Amino acid sequence: MAVHLTVSDRGHELSGVVRPGESWRDAALRTTASLHVEPTPLDLSCEPMRFVVDHDRRVALRAMVRGDLPDVLRWRRADHVRRWWVTAEEPTEESVAAHYGPRIDGVEPTRMWVVEVNGRSAGFVQDHLLGDGSVGVDYVVGEAHLVGQGVGTTMLWVWLRSARRRYRDAVTCFAAPDHRNEASLRVLDKVGFERGTWFDEPQHDGTAATLVGCSLDLARVVG
Repeated sequence: MAVHLTVSDRGHELSGVVRPGESWRDAALRTTASLHVEPTPLDLSCEPMRFVVDHDRRVALRAMVRGDLPDVLRWRRADHVRRWWVTAEEPTEESVAAHYGPRIDGVEPTRMWVVEVNGRSAGFVQDHLLGDGSVGVDYVVGEAHLVGQGVGTTMLWVWLRSARRRYRDAVTCFAAPDHRNEASLRVLDKVGFERGTWFDEPQHDGTAATLVGCSLDLARVVG
């Protein structure tokens, strides 16, 4: 069955189709070749898949440095983040530095990335290579006013392109939000993740959080 897509650009809509063996990203790029810009997903879970050319928002990824830790602390303390990033104690300057510092310094394998929206730090992504040939990812839209504005979808797409370059042998990406976090699950849906097994993860307070394993086929989606 043919997979169709549309690309919206300033009120105009282009239609395309994914050719056999072609990734969704490559099909979108081919559809918009005359525009000389790369579209980003609006929703890849629907038919036809929907992309958009956003001329007003520039989302970029850069390596986190220790100078970003005050922002990380502020984001971790934000109500919309604390609800899903549960820790045994309230994040402090010391605990954030102890947790993220070794990752920033390259001592630990998890890599940290700051997301910038139009040049301003807006959140972060962390990733690490798993033993089964997949890349694990977590992400935070740190600025509350950007939640629900499509930033999560775009930042994950930018991250996927970066991860594809950095982890050349990886086959899949894996994320596992809380089963109640429908907003995060929908963001993953929109960039091409598929929901899979539910599982329990022990928490610091002795309870267990039920998570939803979501995976993405890198070759099919990104190329």
